[in-house]
Amino acid sequence: MMLNVYNTLTGQKEVFKPISGNRVKIYVCGVTVYDYCHIGHARSATVFDVIRRYLMHKGFEVTFVKNFTDIDDKIIKRSNEQGILWTELTDKFIKEHDADMDALNILRPDHTPKATDYIGGMIKMCETLIEKGFAYESNGDIYYRVQKFEEYGKLSHRKLDDMMAGARIEVNDNKENPFDFVLWKASKPGEPSWESPWGAGRPGWHIECSVMSEDTLGLPFDIHGGGRDLVFPHHENEIAQSEAACGCEFSKYWIHNGFVNVNQEKMSKSLGNFFTIRTVLDEFNPEIVRFFLMTTHYRSSLDFSQDHLLEAERSLDRIYTMLDELNRFNAGKKGTDVSAEAMKVSDIFMEKFEAAMDDDFNTPEVLAALFEAVREFNRLMAAKPEKESFAVLKEACEKVFAVTASVLGIIRYTPTEWFRLNLSISEDELNAYIAQRTEAKKEKDFARADEIRNTLKEKGIELLDTIEGTIYRAKKIRNI
Repeated sequence: MMLNVYNTLTGQKEVFKPISGNRVKIYVCGVTVYDYCHIGHARSATVFDVIRRYLMHKGFEVTFVKNFTDIDDKIIKRSNEQGILWTELTDKFIKEHDADMDALNILRPDHTPKATDYIGGMIKMCETLIEKGFAYESNGDIYYRVQKFEEYGKLSHRKLDDMMAGARIEVNDNKENPFDFVLWKASKPGEPSWESPWGAGRPGWHIECSVMSEDTLGLPFDIHGGGRDLVFPHHENEIAQSEAACGCEFSKYWIHNGFVNVNQEKMSKSLGNFFTIRTVLDEFNPEIVRFFLMTTHYRSSLDFSQDHLLEAERSLDRIYTMLDELNRFNAGKKGTDVSAEAMKVSDIFMEKFEAAMDDDFNTPEVLAALFEAVREFNRLMAAKPEKESFAVLKEACEKVFAVTASVLGIIRYTPTEWFRLNLSISEDELNAYIAQRTEAKKEKDFARADEIRNTLKEKGIELLDTIEGTIYRAKKIRNI
């Protein structure tokens, strides 16, 4: 089946055909490193991580680039507030970003360019655009002449004349047109700056990604991605700069993820309704967060709430419980032959998995198919399969969860590891309780045995008596 992706540029789904054979080049706009990453960043990172993983699953050779914006008004302001060098601030938050991404099981990019390493290339692009008449100098600033680029607005599907007619834009005497945007800013006293033909200054935001993407991937490349809020003006301006400078196509496909909402409002720092990744991870395991981020199609808005995280946690508990049952199942020489049904379950899942992912990376449909498979595996275990067909059942289950772990990046733990994560007491303390209960049962003190079981149940720990002895499954106790 062919992979279809929604291309913001054309406003429709298209069959995905790489520019160069089996190679796929992807550039995703990264973060401005002046603060901790929030859940909006986590969503974008997870979306493009899954896209990257699926392309690799399909056999494509993927080069993945995600940049850091390490010079910006917010960075300068924050470093001044904290009384530290701007480089110290950005170094710190690059490390914090990487720690958050690692926790969420986001594959590291092949390249992570920093804007300040490409100043020379940005100056050169400014010079090229000036030579071609697409940019001009004004009091040490360089502006892009939007009316010169005839296709301006093609990504956001806006017409420049319509935008100008309905806009209320602050007058800037330096600009020929209020919609012209800055490529290079003359520096103010005390600001970080670099020498240029127009005096000391620093780059504008949009030109950074144009230069970094071209340097790391060449032009054109296959996929440019980011959050929906970047469509205009950031990505629109990137297209205008890059295509005017090179005279060629910039990126073939444009993919944008939807917003994260809190109480039906877009999550943002200005509204004060944002949650940092590490704050959420203090309460919820990263796999729960990653699972939650895939429960809504990437182009749709995602409603963030504790209830939805709890629902994701319960879903993962169901999966790990099934896997635990599977691992502890004792098949006998006699029983039901479930071989054909087990193979059918995995085959149906793989068909639905491929169909959903080929339809613009539809992870909610994949998760629905996964839980159908979980229900079927539980049913087949309940049928008490004999030893040989149970081996087929286990193999079918492993096939389903191998691709789940590889592409969705979840179900990375063993069931034992998963339930151990939820323990509200130490393992030594738990083992002491289990030993006391075992002794009470030997002494036929069933009241004491039940008391211990109930005590542990209040701590979120369920005891199960098996042929191999007493085992446990723990669920997180939450005071919410």
